Amino acid sequence: MRVGTFVLAAQFPGQGQGEALHRAVRTAEVAEESGLDSVWLAEHHFVPYGVCPSAVTLAALLLGRTRRIRVGTAVSVLPTVHPVALGEQAALLHLTSGGRFTLGVGRGGPWVDLEVFGAGLEAYDQGFPEALDLLLRWLSEPRVGAAGERFAFREVAVVPRAGELIGGEASPEVVVACTSPNSVRLAAERGLPMLLGMHCGDEEKAEMVAAWRRFAREAGRTPDETARIGAGHVSAGVVQIADSRADAAEALVKAMPGWLKQGLDAHVTVDGRHRSMRDPVAYTELLCGLHPVGTPRLAADRLAATSERTGITRFALLAEGSGDLAATEENVRRLGTEVLPRLG
Repeated sequence: MRVGTFVLAAQFPGQGQGEALHRAVRTAEVAEESGLDSVWLAEHHFVPYGVCPSAVTLAALLLGRTRRIRVGTAVSVLPTVHPVALGEQAALLHLTSGGRFTLGVGRGGPWVDLEVFGAGLEAYDQGFPEALDLLLRWLSEPRVGAAGERFAFREVAVVPRAGELIGGEASPEVVVACTSPNSVRLAAERGLPMLLGMHCGDEEKAEMVAAWRRFAREAGRTPDETARIGAGHVSAGVVQIADSRADAAEALVKAMPGWLKQGLDAHVTVDGRHRSMRDPVAYTELLCGLHPVGTPRLAADRLAATSERTGITRFALLAEGSGDLAATEENVRRLGTEVLPRLG
């Protein structure tokens, strides 16, 4: 089982953006010190829900500050960036980190980001498959050209080539954030593992994994291929370790609703469509019930149960839910030193 931390760089009420980013960097550093497998970095624009606008840039910093831990994006929003630009950055990080970089990509939402970056709503509604295919070609071929609906350009050389890594994988690992049957099918057909969100419970994640297997078989993948790729699925969640479950839940219920309300209310849709946001308190309580929130023993049991029910053995756990730097560092250390040993 591989357990990592999920870093949103969340700006809690009363905090500055620099404070949120400092906590994000420290979370990753402490995660490596504490023996965690990975750190996953979120990307958001124009909202305090998360103040990191470029997950690949923050990944580059953290790969330079660490020596062992894997660093991934969760996710880089593909509709608002050119796939070739993202592919170049991913190849660069793959080569210079010795293969420690994972590129997580997702469709994002119908936010004003699409207007600001000039992508347009069509890039969100219809353009994700074309962008993903171009990205995958860039990471695997020596020369690439395009003649699609959104991207069209003459053939050019791929520099640097991800396959130039000596003694390592030919390209960086790519995972796809999946929230719908269409995205599950897309990931399965492209032979890519899924990143499943923290709002989903075990039953829903198990259903998505089963659907992914079915789509992979329909795409002609062998049982061995399906098992190998499926071992890369990642389950996102929340973690809060304390000496009692009540104390752990209280720490989150006190802090997370204020951050969630401030962050979610700041989202603006590009076309004025109505988006119903979750009730912050109810959502926090839901997360406490779904994920490893409690004593080290409870947390280990919860992770083991999720793995058994879903078949997923990789986790990206949000540890900054208290909003406090010292508490976040302690939470990550306890996850590494008190929970991981119980998982074997």
